[in-house]
Amino acid sequence: MHTRLLPLLIVLMAAVLLALGVPLAVSLAGAQQQRVVVDRIDDTARFAALAQFVTEPTDPVAGDINERRETLSSELSSYHTVYGIRAGVFYRNDSPMAHAPGDWFLPRTGEVRDAFEEALLSRRSHDPEQVWPWQRRSLVVASPVIRDGDVVAVVVTDSPTGQMRSRILQGWLVIGAGEAAAMLLAVGAALRLTGWVLRPVRILDATTHDIATGRLKSRVAAAGGPPELRRLARSFNEMADNVESVLEQQRAFVADASHQLRNPLSALLLRIELLALELPEGNQEIASVQAEGKRLAQVLDDLLDLALAEHSEASLQIADIGALAAERVAAWAPTAEAKEVRLTGTCPPTTAWADPVALSSALDAVIDNAVKFTPGGEAVEVAVASNGDTVTVVVTDNGPGLTEEELARVGDRFWRSGRHQNIKGSGLGLSITRALLAAGGGSIAYASHEPHGLRVTVTVPRNAPAGGTTDQGLSDR
Repeated sequence: MHTRLLPLLIVLMAAVLLALGVPLAVSLAGAQQQRVVVDRIDDTARFAALAQFVTEPTDPVAGDINERRETLSSELSSYHTVYGIRAGVFYRNDSPMAHAPGDWFLPRTGEVRDAFEEALLSRRSHDPEQVWPWQRRSLVVASPVIRDGDVVAVVVTDSPTGQMRSRILQGWLVIGAGEAAAMLLAVGAALRLTGWVLRPVRILDATTHDIATGRLKSRVAAAGGPPELRRLARSFNEMADNVESVLEQQRAFVADASHQLRNPLSALLLRIELLALELPEGNQEIASVQAEGKRLAQVLDDLLDLALAEHSEASLQIADIGALAAERVAAWAPTAEAKEVRLTGTCPPTTAWADPVALSSALDAVIDNAVKFTPGGEAVEVAVASNGDTVTVVVTDNGPGLTEEELARVGDRFWRSGRHQNIKGSGLGLSITRALLAAGGGSIAYASHEPHGLRVTVTVPRNAPAGGTTDQGLSDR
């Protein structure tokens, strides 16, 4: 969520900054150009005032004519020398009254010609188009010279824009630096804001994962964040308390029921044994009652084991998984030999974090199932391997195996395949195994083994899992 929310906030803030910065940059460029245009208008107005008193060459007062024209020419030359701006006063027939530099004349086409033609209509030329820093253009301003109500000449200035474009670019750089600084502040604010908003969500997610993996004591710690998320955290803690209470009651009920039923069942089985002594030997009915009684006793024992497995916490330590697996293979070897099943183990020394007692019980249940369902003459293999952060114990048999639908249900409480109902068992062994492994951060998985059979993979972590009590055992290899 953080990776989705943060870019969204950054994009929104960047859009806001651009929406403010672009008009500001355009306004800055327009203000710079307008200042230059106003200066050129003032200059053309001054030159027009000087040119207004320069009469035609046919005027009888020739000396005065030459003096005024020389004054105008001197002003234009000084203007060009100081500012580098080309300026000139041109009669209606395009002939110059005075101009600077001396080789500059009125062109036939272009912006200067357009401004000149517009000024002949007795009005100042329109403001030129905006010049941007990347455009090498000049600013042309033209004003009419009016005498006795008629336009007798036009003052034209053609200004270079290098300095103006430099000022615009410098202003833009300042705006850009301000935008960049504002963006950095905005990103910092967005990081703080998203962290403040999402921190309770991350804590809630981690706590939910802990509870989902069996650590029911986990709770959401009090933290900052929006009031809605704080209320959600309190509600989540209340829900977790209620769920834990219900599960504790359920476990207590199963344990108490199993324990309380075990005593009367033992007494009942004892009376059945005594009754069997009064009946003829080999009576099928009494044998069936005894078998069902023993099966019920086994189910009660398994229920009690399951309740204890789900309730107890694992005592984790660094254990040699290879040695544990080899020990269980040796323990089950006589049972396998009695069924004429070859039980083999490949168990190299490999260490991981596990509860040795719980892991041994889990391996007993898995190997027991493998030997039980494997026909005589076939093999059961136990292999221990290290896979980075985990250690696996893979038990492979060559029995009838399970279908895809049955693989989805294997490990459920009291579930047994319809093809295996005649084989001894309560359907709780693998459920107990899963509970024992989950308490220590381990897991169990099932898959088909080709060409037939079942492959069961028991996985334990090489790193100490969060939760559970740990005791330092063997040194890690």
